[in-house]
Order: sequence, then C-alpha cells, then structure tokens
Amino acid sequence: MITTADVTSAAERVAGHVRRTPVLRVGSVLSGGTTELTFKCEFTQHTGSFKARGATNRVLAALAGPNPPSRVVAASGGNAGLAVAYVAARQGLPATVYVPTTAPAVKVAKLRTLGATVHQVGAEYSAAYEAALADADAEDVLFCHAYDQAEICAGQGTLALELLDQLDGELDTVVVSVGGGGLMAGIVAASGGRFRVVAVEPCTIPTLATALDHGAPVDVDVSGVAADSLGARRIGDIAFALARASAVRSVLVEDAEIVAARRHLWDEWRMVVEHGTAAAWAALTTGHYRPEPGERVAVILCGANTDPSDLMGE
Repeated sequence: MITTADVTSAAERVAGHVRRTPVLRVGSVLSGGTTELTFKCEFTQHTGSFKARGATNRVLAALAGPNPPSRVVAASGGNAGLAVAYVAARQGLPATVYVPTTAPAVKVAKLRTLGATVHQVGAEYSAAYEAALADADAEDVLFCHAYDQAEICAGQGTLALELLDQLDGELDTVVVSVGGGGLMAGIVAASGGRFRVVAVEPCTIPTLATALDHGAPVDVDVSGVAADSLGARRIGDIAFALARASAVRSVLVEDAEIVAARRHLWDEWRMVVEHGTAAAWAALTTGHYRPEPGERVAVILCGANTDPSDLMGE
C-alpha cells in the first residue's frame, strides 16, 4: 500500500509540473438543500485528466534514480497514455503507448500529436497491457502502469492534498469514479482519515464491488458507455488493499444515469466531461449516494477527453 507520506513526497516532486486545478463551489443544489457541494475540476489538468499527476511522479522519480530510463512504455484506454506521452515529451524521452482498438479516436489522435508511437492491440485494455509489458522487458525502459504502481497512485493522490488546501480542510466526503482504482487509492492514502471516500462504478464494470464481494481482485466483464476510461478488467492490488482497509463504499450506477449526469453537467455548468467522469456525479443526482444534512461533499470531475458532439444527441 501507499501512505500519506508517499503522497506528500509526490506533491513535492510534481510541484511546478502539474496544474493546481480549480474548484467550483456550487452550494446546496441537491434535494434537501443542505449539502455543501464542490466540484474539483481536474479535467482542466494537463492532457485533460488527473493521469498527468501519476505519470509525472513516476517518470520524475525514475529519472532521479540510479538507472534513469531511455524510453517510456504504457498501456492505456487513452488517458493514461496521454499523460505518459506528455510527461515523456517534456523530459525528452520517447514514448510508446499501447491502446485497445476501441480507444476513442480523439485520444489516439492526441497521443500522436504528443509524439508517442501508438499501437492499437485488442478490443480491451488487457490486450494492450500484455503487449506493453512485452515491449517494456528491458532494463532501460520504464513501464508506466495505468493505475497499479505506487508512484502512479501517490501522484494521483496529490489532487486530494490540493483539494484539502483549497477547502481549508473543510471536507467530509470525496466522491470519485473508479475503474482500475489508481485515483481512488491515491485519494484514500492522502486522506489520512480526514474524510471518507465514496467510489462510484458503472454497473457494467464493477471492479471494486466485485473484489470486495470476493475478498480479492477478480476479473469482470467490460462494457458500457464508460468503458473507454473506466475499462480496467480488475481493480488494482493497491486500490483494493486501501479500499478494504479504509472501508471505502462502492456505489453502482447505470449507463443511462451516467449519460444523464454528463448531460446535466453540460446543461447546468457548461462542463464537458467523459462518461467515466460523469459516473461520480450520477451517484448524487440519482440518490444512490445520499449525503447527510450539512455534509461537505467534493465530487472529482477527473477527465474530459471526449467527443463533445454527442452531448446534444444524448
């Protein structure tokens, strides 16, 4: 597992390399009218998602080590690859990214714009992952996991330290979408018990809920509108250990609820986010997670690498 100290070290390492993303205090907009709600607008991060934090921490830590890499390899549904390609380019390193054939064209095009060599392999993340592992089997190559490496998770957790500072520590609950769980893991580690974490998953990809039921990470089927960003076949070991130790609650939402929540974010606040990102908001708009009166809730809006043209048709 990782600790708050790991996240603090990551925050020091990535300072000046990642954006301090804004928060939007929207007040009491839920039924009942007493919840203090804040959006953490992490979709404004470099490359359009929180993934830049973990990738930056992973690459900078390796470059500062005794055997700095000459090349970086990643497997990704899109966002992690974008982050790795961005960080590698900033550090003068070649990057190779393996993505499934189902990766959105907007993400694949951006990867190439960032200078990465892109290979599309298989219909799911798991196939791209195996191909990337084979490519990274060399001493001078750094493999960046999309969600299950200590440096990756600690880097993602810097978002939570930043959020606590922005809210002057006045925070009870963080609601976050979960796929492989790297962001959730980092947030739990950063919390140090100062707030609870609610993990939101599509019903079609319940990686955490299934692992909690089975007592260990297990493979699940992958499908649905959020598969491009939350399409990991199983929860990461780091994320599962932290979730179980911290009693993280898993909330499941339907695809139609995710679509409606994404549209609501556009209609009310003109925020264009991915379906995976909108899952976190769907837990609140549907009432699947009901805050207590006066509860101070932050929703992590974690990514926006999406085609906005489909918003009007949903």
